Amino acid sequence: MQKTLFDKIWDSHVVIDNSHDEHTGDTTGPSLVYIDRHLIHEVTSPQAFAGLKQSGRKVRRPGLTIATTDHNVSTGNRSLPVVDEVSKMQLETLGRNCKEFGITIYDMTSPDQGIVHVIGPELGFTLPGTTIVCGDSHTSTHGAFGALAFGIGTSEVEHVLATQCIWMYKPKSFLINVKGNLRKSHTITPKDIILKIIHEIGTDGGSGTVIEYRGQAISALSMEQRMTICNMSIEGGARAGLIAPDEITFNYLRGRRYAPKESELDKMIEFWKSNLRSDSRVKFDRVEMINVDELAPQVTWGTNPSMVVDITDSIPSPEEFAEGDENKSKLAIRALEYMNLEPGTQMIDVHVDRVFIGSCTNSRLEDLIEASVVIKGRKVSPKVRAMIVPGSQKVKLEAERLGLDRIFKESGFEWRESGCSMCLGMNSDILSPGERCASTSNRNFEGRQGTGGRTHLVSPVMAVACAIEGHFVDVRDWL
Repeated sequence: MQKTLFDKIWDSHVVIDNSHDEHTGDTTGPSLVYIDRHLIHEVTSPQAFAGLKQSGRKVRRPGLTIATTDHNVSTGNRSLPVVDEVSKMQLETLGRNCKEFGITIYDMTSPDQGIVHVIGPELGFTLPGTTIVCGDSHTSTHGAFGALAFGIGTSEVEHVLATQCIWMYKPKSFLINVKGNLRKSHTITPKDIILKIIHEIGTDGGSGTVIEYRGQAISALSMEQRMTICNMSIEGGARAGLIAPDEITFNYLRGRRYAPKESELDKMIEFWKSNLRSDSRVKFDRVEMINVDELAPQVTWGTNPSMVVDITDSIPSPEEFAEGDENKSKLAIRALEYMNLEPGTQMIDVHVDRVFIGSCTNSRLEDLIEASVVIKGRKVSPKVRAMIVPGSQKVKLEAERLGLDRIFKESGFEWRESGCSMCLGMNSDILSPGERCASTSNRNFEGRQGTGGRTHLVSPVMAVACAIEGHFVDVRDWL
């Protein structure tokens, strides 16, 4: 029987299979799925641990869970106390819970602290063919390794802690074939690819599916670039994103702390090579193709990630965006009002107040290296406050070893400590009402980066160019 990569991982982890009736093929209910890896942080875990304590349960397999502090942490001076009482309580509660239940934690004092979806791969905790969950929607990031990874709710976090399993309905399969080559100048990036995909399929296009990304453009990407693609699968409505593992994946894993040691890893690689790939004649429930040969840098103009245009385009009218869909027209009208933008305005004429480079989408070392190439020898506009937030302490240390921090600081960027930072308004790095930000994060919802803040999603190289000029520019004209 021909199977997709998703089918193979699902079938090897199902404990109780209710995904289909053998006679009718209809779904009969949720299936019980075993979970190999569990990631937790300070925001969605307190209630889960409280539930365990109330019921007198233990964590079933504490060695399969790791914790970090990321959402609430300050990216400023770590020697100063946490001011916000809610943040302080959540951070302290995670520390106590991990100690009580025997879970390894990488907190603000750890050299391995960072955003949960950055440190998982960094540490080799993320492995091909595994199931991975976290109380965070962007767990889809780990699908870049050929892992079935998805976000879960707080009650499900408790269930996984207690049982190492989860009940879930089996999603459909969705293949997106990405053809063509990214330009060698590095001005067109994986962030542009995934924003274009979301524009094409919409924010609900992948609803109820696991997306497998395939094609020449995907195979040529590094692991860090693949993580950017899979990270934003959730913005296209998908349950998860997947990329089949290959030699690039296997080389990335060698020598990492939680990864198997050399002899064992070689055996596992042979297994992954022969098993973790969709069969050649398998039928996907849905198939789409996108060609990136002529792809331009992408920038969002509205309040969801599908509201995106080429940098060379103008902001569409509600009618243009909606294409006859009344609900989409209403969304566009509200978005334009919230963003304080007029249809027909050229994107290069839109000015910004802030620039943020960071988040689990674009805070890895390669992102910072590419950004440094654009900023070197240039200065941030005096009208812009710009900040760089590495995704982990390891990324920060390596960037400093390469001298990237000096390049950014000499150009006028703030060089911060690791954390989720301005990706979401859950810490001190927030926009003021009315401020406009070019951001390398993954969501541009109303108030996402602070009440009344206006967010435009872009790649790191586009964000740097915007910081220099004070408005959006086509970075292809520079490099």
